[in-house]
Amino acid sequence: MAWSDPNSIPERLLMGPGPSPVSSAVRLAMARPVLGHLDPLFLAIMDEVAEQLRWVFGTKNRLALPLSGTGSAGMEAAVANWVEPGHRILVVVAGLFGQRLADAAARQGGLVDVLEVPWGSALDPGQLETRLREAAAPYAVVALVMAETSTGVLQPLDGLSDLVHRHGALFLVDAVTAIGGMPVDVDRRGLDVVYAGTQKCLAVPPGLAPFTAGEAALDILRRRATPVPSWYLDLSMLERYWGGERFYHHTAPVSMIYALAEGLRRIRAEGLDARFARHRRASAALWAGLQAMGLSLVVDAAVRLFSLTTVHIPEGVDDTVVRGRLLNEFGIEIGGGLGPFKGRVWRIGTMGEGAQLEPVTRVLSALEAILHRTGGVEAAVLAWQTTSGV
Repeated sequence: MAWSDPNSIPERLLMGPGPSPVSSAVRLAMARPVLGHLDPLFLAIMDEVAEQLRWVFGTKNRLALPLSGTGSAGMEAAVANWVEPGHRILVVVAGLFGQRLADAAARQGGLVDVLEVPWGSALDPGQLETRLREAAAPYAVVALVMAETSTGVLQPLDGLSDLVHRHGALFLVDAVTAIGGMPVDVDRRGLDVVYAGTQKCLAVPPGLAPFTAGEAALDILRRRATPVPSWYLDLSMLERYWGGERFYHHTAPVSMIYALAEGLRRIRAEGLDARFARHRRASAALWAGLQAMGLSLVVDAAVRLFSLTTVHIPEGVDDTVVRGRLLNEFGIEIGGGLGPFKGRVWRIGTMGEGAQLEPVTRVLSALEAILHRTGGVEAAVLAWQTTSGV
């Protein structure tokens, strides 16, 4: 498709795995005058953003900041700072993004072991306990994905850090598709290193990676035997820029930080509990609507992700044709499957501004028209009305 006119970009309803819909308030924030990255007013905005990230992460960690880069930069920073050559690393792989974590750790020279979990399932804590107990030598880091975007599984985290810490390892968690849509609870759950992304439940454009690390992790970082191999993502330098020292490191993406500040203000105004409840209500409405249309969901309800739902594509239905019609006829984007799910599932997001009844019913109404099925919208409205979200 040829394109030359920036004014011709259409409005899309982004109901796939991300990016999610962005409010006009957040978009307008990016149009504010650009300040220098060491301007006192911009430094005050940085302080506000860091404090609001602590609140959303559920932590009092001193280090809480948005890295300049997408969620994948957060992953890269986590392994670059806490994986040294020869370190033994255990990565729980329950989908594509677990695979990426393992790959990234190996590229840093880590000796990576993988704990495989079937796609569409969650880790059994007993599996982790057995692997840690029977390991030939201790692991330095145990890493997993909290909200696996490729499968739609929400990994229960309670109690896992106790297992990890009992065996002397740091607990590293990918919260990209969780933050802002469900509790991450860094401090309560004892998570050592956590990275996320702005383009999912935070409802901010892609380009920043919220990141936090506790003092135990920072102490290990300070005692590294080798320099952090990534100069750009070296947290020991970045914390000096985001901390009281304001040591110049790089030119921050000023307009993106305006957007994040506005997105976080909107979350503060809504309240975390209300926001989490809204994501649960939206997902319940989507699930009810899809099932009323005769479509089956991939993940068991007990571990189903509130922000991303995987649904089996009906027999005889062409994946690309349906998604193409959704985009071209209805202006709606949903995602296709990845890895072993390619061509077999659709991935439908209910994230941020998309976690509301109106966008959910728009998706269901369009699917009803394309698939010649009924009942989805009605069931979704009823589920929205009867789900407390608590």
